[in-house]
Amino acid sequence: MNGRALLAWNLRRIRVSKGLSQEKLAADAGVDRAYFAKLEREAANAGVDVLDKLARALSVELSEFFVRPPEGAAPPTTLPGGRKKAS
Repeated sequence: MNGRALLAWNLRRIRVSKGLSQEKLAADAGVDRAYFAKLEREAANAGVDVLDKLARALSVELSEFFVRPPEGAAPPTTLPGGRKKAS
C-alpha cells in the first residue's frame, strides 16, 4: 500500500470510527470538503499543514494516518448516507 492509499484508508477509518461526516470533519479542520473527499479517494496529495489540521480535528496523533492495516483487513466502512431526520 503506497503512502496516498495508506493516508486515505486511515482518514476514513478514523473519521467513521468517530461518526463524523466528511462535511463535518472538513469544517472542523478548516479544510474544503471537496478537497477532503479527494484525499479519501486517493485523488489528491495532502501537505503537512493539512494533515496537522485534520489530526487536531480528529484528536489523534499525526502518526495515526500512517498505521498499516493488518494483512487482509477489510476496507473501512462508510457512514450511512442521507440527512438525519429532525426530531
